[in-house]
Amino acid sequence: MTEPRVTIEISNNIAHVKLNRADKLNALDMAMFIAIRNTIKSLKKNRDIRAVIVSGSGDDFCSGLDVKSIMKSPMSMIKLLFKALPWRANLAQVVSTGWQEIPVPVICAIHGRCWGGGLQIALGADFRFATADSSLSIMEGKWGLIPDMGGTVALRDLIAIDQAKKLAMTAETFTGEQALALNLVTTVTATPLADAQAFAQSLIKKSPDALAANKKLYNNSWNDSKGWALFRESYYQIRILMGKNVHRKIYNQTHDTEQHKVFKPRKKW
Repeated sequence: MTEPRVTIEISNNIAHVKLNRADKLNALDMAMFIAIRNTIKSLKKNRDIRAVIVSGSGDDFCSGLDVKSIMKSPMSMIKLLFKALPWRANLAQVVSTGWQEIPVPVICAIHGRCWGGGLQIALGADFRFATADSSLSIMEGKWGLIPDMGGTVALRDLIAIDQAKKLAMTAETFTGEQALALNLVTTVTATPLADAQAFAQSLIKKSPDALAANKKLYNNSWNDSKGWALFRESYYQIRILMGKNVHRKIYNQTHDTEQHKVFKPRKKW
């Protein structure tokens, strides 16, 4: 029986998502695309999770598109690229952009190869922890293609346009250290998964509504007008103040006791 392409384990309100095709370097076939999309849908509905950690099984995070598998079926390309509305993400793009629709911090732990579609997935996360010797690449150009999995949306907020063009046009590989210098990863560490876990543990001590509101505030306001940014600050703050979690956080912050109040499930953000 075929193992699931993606596994999910929820522990202490942290969802551990693992790409689970180690024998194929976690390359993306149709089953993997569908599994990631379904995982994102499931986590979006879960109001109890407080953080998501995405990693890859085996020696690599994700080596990109399983070209032979996808290309042997013309219907696969149609299913990946089809979209009913031009401005909405298709199946290929939602595996990157979909992480931003989950109202909790999403942390990607990168090791080994993170090429092509693998990097597009990682760019969709809020934070990326990578080993110094990991190998990253916008590799679509190697196959005569362009990056079309939503990573462009994240790239425009991370690096200069000339660097983005250079990486996409050359399809060159670069290390985790080089990715840090380019601002493509958040931090470089010898133990990305363990550090991602420690970071997630620190975040779940915060109000889940504050985390969700922060994510939505910055995502929606970073490239928007000053006026709308100011409006969202006030509106989201009022929503937080009307909830119960802010009072629980204040209580926990001001009472030196191990019996802290447990947070309520977050609001619908």
